[in-house]
Amino acid sequence: MPLPGKGDSVELNIVQSSDGRRQRSERSQTAIIAAALALMEEGTLVPTAQQVADRAGVGIRSFFRHFADMDSLFLAVDASLLDSYEALFRVDDRSGSLGQRTVRAIDLYGNAFDKLSQIVLCTKALLWRFPKLRENYAWHQKRLRKELELWLPEVAELSRDRREAVHAVASFEMWNRLREHQGLSQKASGEIVAQLVLNLISAG
Repeated sequence: MPLPGKGDSVELNIVQSSDGRRQRSERSQTAIIAAALALMEEGTLVPTAQQVADRAGVGIRSFFRHFADMDSLFLAVDASLLDSYEALFRVDDRSGSLGQRTVRAIDLYGNAFDKLSQIVLCTKALLWRFPKLRENYAWHQKRLRKELELWLPEVAELSRDRREAVHAVASFEMWNRLREHQGLSQKASGEIVAQLVLNLISAG
């Protein structure tokens, strides 16, 4: 069997070196995204590049080699959460009476809102700075409205004012007020929201 020539050996070393750099780069990028997410979940609503770099264990120059600006980082964080975000709302069975469907839908929303509360608050705090983040946030809001009307098709038959009232009552803002500002339990908050939604639909 012929031994590789000098040129072959150099080419092999270059490929291995390139692969190694790419893997290190991917690990650093993943660490930066994870660090930003951890800071947000801990309550740092507007993390800085330096805070994220320190948490990820990378230098600030390395941070900006991976992300041109904070907008790019926050969009990467949003993309990394998409599958887990959608899984929180994914169900196969939406059958039952209006009352049963309302309770189940609000329970589902409440559980998701509790898990995502710090991320949502962070996103809302950043909307004014980043147009693309505003665009993504608006897209998520449309998805939430569509999902609620899959659970409760009766909502689509209401007048515009009542329909908007239902979506306002079932929103994160309403849930966050009940849970954080008024100190209610998840169960009590769910019962209040479900009853308000039912009242609006029944009166429509």
